[in-house]
Amino acid sequence: MIEISKDVNRAAELLRNHEVVAIPTETVYGLAANALDEEAVRKIFEIKKRPLSNPLILHIHDLEKLHEYVTEVPPLAKQLIEAFWPGPLTLVLPKRNTVPDIITAGQNTVAIRMLNHPLSLELLAKLDFPLAAPSANPFQAISPTQASHVVNYFPHEIKMVLDGGDCAHGIESSIIGFNHEGKAVLYRLGSLSVEEIEKVSGKLIMNKKEEVITPGMLDKHYSPRKKLVLVDDIKKWLQENTEQQIAILSFNTKYEAVNICQQEILSAKGDLHEAMSNLYNAMMKLDEGSAELILAEMLPNTSWGISMNDRLTRASN
Repeated sequence: MIEISKDVNRAAELLRNHEVVAIPTETVYGLAANALDEEAVRKIFEIKKRPLSNPLILHIHDLEKLHEYVTEVPPLAKQLIEAFWPGPLTLVLPKRNTVPDIITAGQNTVAIRMLNHPLSLELLAKLDFPLAAPSANPFQAISPTQASHVVNYFPHEIKMVLDGGDCAHGIESSIIGFNHEGKAVLYRLGSLSVEEIEKVSGKLIMNKKEEVITPGMLDKHYSPRKKLVLVDDIKKWLQENTEQQIAILSFNTKYEAVNICQQEILSAKGDLHEAMSNLYNAMMKLDEGSAELILAEMLPNTSWGISMNDRLTRASN
């Protein structure tokens, strides 16, 4: 049976012995292994049933480690690092040969970030290698934000979850790369809002999918087992659809209808960051309920709402 523990030394011992350990971050729980150990990294792909064509993120705890794994840090990348590391920002940079190709899906760039969670920072400080750590869920499923979520997904496949409590932000990191002119390119919306990033980067360029492949770019992702429908107007949808038993995922409104059997409100006070931190946990609760379908409300398309709408759109595909 999987062990849930705050024992950082035990987690370090397992990682040194080629094992996979679930770790907390400020975004979501990650399924971590020694990033320089191809045998251990391959286990991540096997456990998640994730295709090898989908690259992983490299996690470090110390800025000095960055140059061990990348060959170049553009001036704008340095500004973003100063503003947001440690934190929920992943940068796509040219990789050194020290980074195994299995991490990058054979590309010449690596996605790398300095996470911001005290337990995992303590863990990384005890290791002489970085960690590869995609979200600790089966491929395309809802990402976990609590240790119990990981246990439900992988009760026998891994030996330990390092329990760091609920994740503060609740969705994955934002991913930024750089074009040949050194300008910032947005590869994945995440728990840093576009507005926050653009205060440092200037206007972001939207990624063209054929250029660089990064985590989180698939059209279908972050998905419950139940069908999820994303709508602008829940009241109108309920008036026109009275047959199915419905679960509601709403921003800050409680809806009434005879066919609503379950509802999760993301933030009663209308706080977008609170809503973001609750999103995946709420989706999981609705997925485990008795409803035939999950009806999700489009969030205000500003700040963190943009990132949440991205996740809900992918979950509904």
